[in-house]
Amino acid sequence: VQLQASGGILRQAGGSLRLSCAASGRSLRSLHMGWFRQAPGKEREFVAAITRNSAAINYATSVEGRFTVSREDAKHTVHLQMNNLKPEDTAIYYCAAKSILTSEYLYWGQGTLVTVSS
Repeated sequence: VQLQASGGILRQAGGSLRLSCAASGRSLRSLHMGWFRQAPGKEREFVAAITRNSAAINYATSVEGRFTVSREDAKHTVHLQMNNLKPEDTAIYYCAAKSILTSEYLYWGQGTLVTVSS
């Protein structure tokens, strides 16, 4: 499966933004999806995850209550709604996918840059 994240842009603190991850080459229905981010000079970190059928959703503590992950399997798309943005949310955001048979994310898309100004 090929993944492409989009929607990154410059926003002021307190603003909102929605990222999208479009998939091709394989249906998303059987895949668990995740969002990760990497800030300048830092390691990549987990942001949010949504299992197939949206049965379970998890967030990093730093974004819980501000970010919402959702999926539209019929459109082969996963979204990350980001509200009340903070400068520390500045990062390259990546979407990733894994099958229900694996514990690691095997498929990664190119990232999209989100910049939050103070």
